[in-house]
Amino acid sequence: MTKDAPKKMTTVEFAKAIIEVAKISFKAAPAAVLFKLAGIVVTAGLPIIITFFAAQTISKLTAAYSGNHDAGQTALIYVIITALLGLFTTAWNSIDNYVQQSMRYTVETKVADMMYRHFLSLEFWQYDDKRTADIYERAQKFSQFYAYIFDHISSLLSRIVTLLFALGALVFFQPVIALFVLVAIVPGVYLQFRISRSNINLWNQNVDARRSKSWIEWNLLQPHAITELRLLGLADYIMKLRQSYRDRDERARLDFERHYIGRRLLADGLQALTEVGSLVWIVVQIINHRQPIGQFIYVQQLVSRALESATSFVSELGTLDEDLANLYDYKTFMDFPLSPRTGNLLTQGPNLITISDVSFKYAQSDKLVLKDISFSIKKGQHIAIIGENGAGKSTLIKLLTGLYTPTTGNIAVDGVPLSSIDITSWHAQISVLQQEFTKYSFTDIKNNVYFGRVEQPFDQKMIDSALQAAEADDFVAKLPHQQATLPDNWMEDADGNPGTNLSGGQWQRLALARNFFRDTPVIILDEPTSAIDALAEARIFDRLFKKSNDKTVITISHRLSTVEKADQIIVLHEGSLVEQGTHAELVALQGQYYRLFERQLRK
Repeated sequence: MTKDAPKKMTTVEFAKAIIEVAKISFKAAPAAVLFKLAGIVVTAGLPIIITFFAAQTISKLTAAYSGNHDAGQTALIYVIITALLGLFTTAWNSIDNYVQQSMRYTVETKVADMMYRHFLSLEFWQYDDKRTADIYERAQKFSQFYAYIFDHISSLLSRIVTLLFALGALVFFQPVIALFVLVAIVPGVYLQFRISRSNINLWNQNVDARRSKSWIEWNLLQPHAITELRLLGLADYIMKLRQSYRDRDERARLDFERHYIGRRLLADGLQALTEVGSLVWIVVQIINHRQPIGQFIYVQQLVSRALESATSFVSELGTLDEDLANLYDYKTFMDFPLSPRTGNLLTQGPNLITISDVSFKYAQSDKLVLKDISFSIKKGQHIAIIGENGAGKSTLIKLLTGLYTPTTGNIAVDGVPLSSIDITSWHAQISVLQQEFTKYSFTDIKNNVYFGRVEQPFDQKMIDSALQAAEADDFVAKLPHQQATLPDNWMEDADGNPGTNLSGGQWQRLALARNFFRDTPVIILDEPTSAIDALAEARIFDRLFKKSNDKTVITISHRLSTVEKADQIIVLHEGSLVEQGTHAELVALQGQYYRLFERQLRK
């Protein structure tokens, strides 16, 4: 078993897991759970009762054929009872199907909502933690099938009850056959259970191959991926990789089946021998006039039902064994600590942000990404943070936004440690455009902008103003339905109008507009115009850095035309702050800043 494989449970743990699922399901839909429990008895008992009356009917018909008039009337009554029981079974199954679907929806939505809310509230470092990602993936799998797991539990209980009912009925009428079936079932069930457990282990061992195959199949249908595959001549190679992953998994399955052919034949043969032996026994009893002829059908049905229930019980147990193992991951995930939401509330933008001796390293790493960083940002100041790739610029932004907490040192807002401020109220004062921003392809242009601040009423004038400030109004005006256009040609609106693909620069301007619409005292931009042409970028930053703009602006950029407009420039190198000052001051130093922009300065 790999280290990421689900934990194998003991019998006690397995039972506790079933009870845990039942508790959550009952809490979500108590009436439906009670109906399902009642249904277990009904679906297990009704077929046996119907079989009993069918057998009695045949015995009475035989007697009536021999001249017993009263037996014929009794047979007619049995036929009517059997028909009514069949009608009741049909009606019950229809109601049960509706209840099952309703319960599945209720439980599934409740568990999924709980998980989404928990995931969105985790401490931010956990989103970069591999263990968290692995547990979340398995927990998500469990949550997606949570409602079906209760169905499996119901089915498992139904198989047990059916088996007990069938054996009980045989004990009452044919105790010898009941003993014969019981003795045959035990080794058969054990053998099937061992095969089922081995099949689960096989599934876990080949997870990576199936995951790789699924990743390839998904990307083979994505336009952006197809473009690269075609241009690089990778299509045939990737197809062969897909086939190799598929064949690896299928070969393992075939090897498994070949290995267990003999044992499966033994298990199936044991069941067949039990059924044939039971029928031979009852036939001999009927020939010798020790049992009525109807007992043949009764025994045949009960033995068949008992053996089928035993086999299905093992199959359901195997499915549950795998699914419930993931319950540990689900519970572990739901126990992950949440990001604290209590603290001092900010009601207005800060006058001063202070970074004091801040060092930081990511979880499960000993390398410091930032080392003893100290500087301050005043209200209305326009700051540029520069440095080579890997210098720690984006990490510093994550600390300023409160997504991460410094390993050592402190970040304060107006003298109050950021760690003691209610993080939601801090986020309400800032707008952040990251390098990898979200593209809301499922909704139109105006909602892509409005998502910047959904807690305020929709304001068309502010939408227009934000698009203009982001240099996005011109291209939006040329779209087929202007602001009502969906920004993805794979989508279409309620009227059937197809969307339109946007370029990288157009998407970036739309993301900028979303942040401008947010209209916060502090604006943080991480490479905000990397895909935007130089003229449009110049106009955007002329607005951002103009003296009349009293917003605090913090930007990361590699373009000199952007950086030189800043009031203060912070230069990072290998995680350390090596230079700080205005453009003119830093150029005069002929240091790291000058080396970074030397080629651009000579143009």
